[in-house]
Formats: sequence, C-alpha cells, structure tokens
Amino acid sequence: MIDIASTDRVFVLTGAGVSAESGLPTFRGEGGIWRERRAEEIATPGAWKRDPRFVWEFYSMRRRKALEVKPNPGHAALAALEGEIGDRLFLCTQNVDNLHEQAGSREVVHLHGELLKSRCESCERPPFSDAQTYEPSAPLPRCDCGALIRPHICWFGEVPFHLDRIFRALGACTVFVAVGTSGVVEPAASFAAHARSGARARTYYVGPEEPANRSSFDELFLKKSGDVLPGLFTVHS
Repeated sequence: MIDIASTDRVFVLTGAGVSAESGLPTFRGEGGIWRERRAEEIATPGAWKRDPRFVWEFYSMRRRKALEVKPNPGHAALAALEGEIGDRLFLCTQNVDNLHEQAGSREVVHLHGELLKSRCESCERPPFSDAQTYEPSAPLPRCDCGALIRPHICWFGEVPFHLDRIFRALGACTVFVAVGTSGVVEPAASFAAHARSGARARTYYVGPEEPANRSSFDELFLKKSGDVLPGLFTVHS
C-alpha cells in the first residue's frame, strides 16, 4: 500500500504496459511493433521526409486499433485517485492513446504526443483532434497553408512535449509512481531518480517485470497494474 497524506503531491508516470493490458501492442515487448518494423522506418523525421504516406498508413493502423480498446482497471484507479486528491496528482504518460481520458482522468500530460491528434508539419496552427484514418489510395491531408498534416507524435530524435511542466512537477512531488514502463526510454527513464534525489520523493514501481532502472525505486509491486492499482493508494485527509 502507498499512503497519501494530505500534504503529499503525487507524480504518476505510465508506460506501454498499462495500455498493453487493454490490448494495445507495445513497441518492445513480445509481439511488439518493432519486431515487424524498425523504428527508423516509421517513427523518425527522416522516415516522414522519405515516405509520409507509409508513415500515415502505420499511424492509421494504430488509430484503428486504439479506437477498438477500452480502459482497464488500472486506468480507472488513477482517475479515481485524481477524484480524491485533485491537482495534487500529476499524471504523465508515455502512451499516445487516450485511455486515461476515457477512464475519466481530466488532467493528463502526454510526453510523447497524442495519437488522435494531428498538426501541420510547418505552420503554427495548434494540434487538433483527428481520429481519421488514411487509406493508401487517399490523398495525404494538407493544412490550409499547403504543408502536409502529420501525426501529433514525438518521433525519435524530436524533443518530448511539456518538459518544463514535467520537471517542475518532479521537483515538487513527494510520491513518485511509475507504472508499466520499461525504464529504458529517456528522458522518462530518469524521472524516478530525479524525483528521488531532488524532491526526496518516495518512489514506487508497478508492473509485472523489473524495470531497467530498478535501483531508482524504494519498492516494487511486480504484478499487472490492473491488479495492483485499484487497491494501492490509501488517501488520508
């Protein structure tokens, strides 16, 4: 159990393992997407420049899959925690799906972008909601400025989103919980160590396997998030 006092500020980082429990494939696990395609073929600015149609086909496939799945009890438990402690919870996800939002979480910071949003590759038009899938024969979407519309995703080699907000929250948190994340991908892999050293936060990990950054955690709960999260937090007023 993790006790949450009335003065605690909680930072929760979720990774691919949480979405995998809802049926979404991961990139690196058994049966993951990268076993079929190299990352450099799909999720890099260079791939987009070489063949934007191929990239859109891939993300259209991911959108179709994301629209088929539903939140699991882990998502619901984090939404319930937000309901109890409000803005003292900072929920940051490496996932690009909207399962946290579907479960009822109102404030979700997407480090790597959002699958169901798009943006112009060139102009300053803000990202917009977009669940459309693009078939191979369809024209590629274009902005009013004439440039191509791209997925609102942080690709390899690009700077993740919201880093200023994230590091402010890491510096203020007293409890840090990573859920279903491999501890491999930076900068997220360093968040636990940052919270532990800077904010002196208590650090916990939830997931069926030990993460690569295991040494950054005070305690590990080595089970599926959907089994652990619903009974993990005790909130004290």
